[in-house]
Amino acid sequence: MEEKVGELWHRMITRIADTRYPEAAVHLEEMELTVGIMFRALGGDGGLEVSAANATEHGARRGLLQRIAGSNKRIELAWRDEQSLRLPASIDYFPEKQLNHYLYTWLAALAVGDHQEEEAWLTKNQRLTVKTLHDYPGITRRYKLLVEAHLAERMPVDQLPPSEAAQESAIRQALLHPGSIDRLPVAKRPPQPVPLWLHPFPPIATPSSGNAGDQEGERGSGETKEIDDQQRHKAERAKKPEKEDQGLITIRMENIFTWGEFMNLDRGSEENEDLDSAADALKDMDNLSVSRDAKASAGKLRFDLDLPSEANDDLVLGVGILLPEWDFKKQKLIPDHCRVLPMMAADAQPRDLPDSLRKTAKKLRAQFQHLTPARIWHRGQQDGCEIDLDAYLRYASDRAAGHTSASDGLYKDLRVGARDLACLLLADLSLSTDTWVNNHTRVIDVIRDSLFLFAESLSATGDQFAMYGFSSRKRDPVRVHQLKTFDEHYSGTVRGRIDAIKPGYYTRMGAAIRHSSDLLKEQPAGRRLLLILTDGKPNDLDKYEGRYGIEDTRRAIHEARQLGLQPFCVTIDAQANDSLPHLFGTGSYVVIHKPSQLPRELPLLYAKLTA
Repeated sequence: MEEKVGELWHRMITRIADTRYPEAAVHLEEMELTVGIMFRALGGDGGLEVSAANATEHGARRGLLQRIAGSNKRIELAWRDEQSLRLPASIDYFPEKQLNHYLYTWLAALAVGDHQEEEAWLTKNQRLTVKTLHDYPGITRRYKLLVEAHLAERMPVDQLPPSEAAQESAIRQALLHPGSIDRLPVAKRPPQPVPLWLHPFPPIATPSSGNAGDQEGERGSGETKEIDDQQRHKAERAKKPEKEDQGLITIRMENIFTWGEFMNLDRGSEENEDLDSAADALKDMDNLSVSRDAKASAGKLRFDLDLPSEANDDLVLGVGILLPEWDFKKQKLIPDHCRVLPMMAADAQPRDLPDSLRKTAKKLRAQFQHLTPARIWHRGQQDGCEIDLDAYLRYASDRAAGHTSASDGLYKDLRVGARDLACLLLADLSLSTDTWVNNHTRVIDVIRDSLFLFAESLSATGDQFAMYGFSSRKRDPVRVHQLKTFDEHYSGTVRGRIDAIKPGYYTRMGAAIRHSSDLLKEQPAGRRLLLILTDGKPNDLDKYEGRYGIEDTRRAIHEARQLGLQPFCVTIDAQANDSLPHLFGTGSYVVIHKPSQLPRELPLLYAKLTA
């Protein structure tokens, strides 16, 4: 009964103390595309993605009811960093939904001029406001409406202590007349948050290597649940306990009803190990999973294991190729920074096309045969299927006139025309391809079917094409799997390699693109297409994530274009992330929103690109 009364009291006091308007809330999910386009159109950094900001404690004075309810301690404010433009996951500060909508667009425009200089919060936001209103006068009316509504929601000056009242008066003056206040009066507490301004102290995560050298645990195949929540949560890395000083907890964990921060505790295994039971379990198990522990065991079992050798991973083709990588902070290429390791599936067996794809493949081959150039006559040949009458008449006339004439080139031959085209397909085989599209199919299965149908279609045209897959585990090695080279004919052997593809590790896309560009540029074709198939953004275990990975990939695409290649990206990223225009440019990518459509859409897309 007491718990029920307490719960009802908490709900009531929290509802009364709430100063937000959830019924008028606007969410970042519905505004992300709009503010992203607006931010870039106004001159914002195209490499920044739009993402949700995490809530932070503001430390300002709260009302009596809010203190009783324990609410309104945290707030989501906008800021930008090297990776993202951070905006609140939802905005419900105002009773009118239109005003909450205006605030998203205002914050995006305000952030355009922020270059993260070291500057006082008050003067910086005034400067940005003045610049925004000057550069984009059409937004002035919206700004005035936002200021008027926000001032009505702020804590009245006469309800604050003198020092805090002076702070509040200065902020109100700065909002109404940006640029008129040059310093913020000192007070014991921080000022009331200003949602119309950027964050005074943006939370910056501490970088960490995360012990990236041993990440096999990330390859689990258990169920994955995606949290339907756009808000980001601040986090830090913590070391897993090493089982050295094991403690004793004398309470039942199910009696604890609260969440808590991580503590370096450990539930160890049994101290007294029953070797007889372990031996019995060994006899009953068909397959054993073996892992290393940081602590020696008291007892041991000795038996033979048939473990796969690490050398039996895949067939390595050579010692590797050193390639540079672009460091966007230093604005230079780091030479010999990555090692690309060409590989081939060791267990691939020649095979026929899967039965489930034969009907679709037959239709695609029939369509692609229309792309094959018509047969044309080649005249003036030394040998051919028919006599070239025009050449013969000229030869006979010259002889009759007494002129010496060579008898070469008196034949013509009917030959099939060749398309002056070469294509290299580079497929992302990273860990993310192990996710499920539906109850029966994974992303890697969709990619495998796409490669099958792509190869079947292009083999009908006679176009030169090659196929490779890639994944990485930091900068050494970047594994590039050879599926089909330009010199190979499409055959059962190639189909066997396609059938053997499996999810790898991570996505160091820049190195893979550079290696593919080096292969493609050697092809003697007038048009060379680099087709990149991926399901996500560039990322790896080290610093190759976020802005660093995006900028290196963008640089690799730029280098490919300088070589005369035509890069084009096909992505099945469910989020259709807004970094694609920055990476590949307008018109150089396409998003397949339903992954199940990729096997049929990929060959048709190639036909459009090469028509």
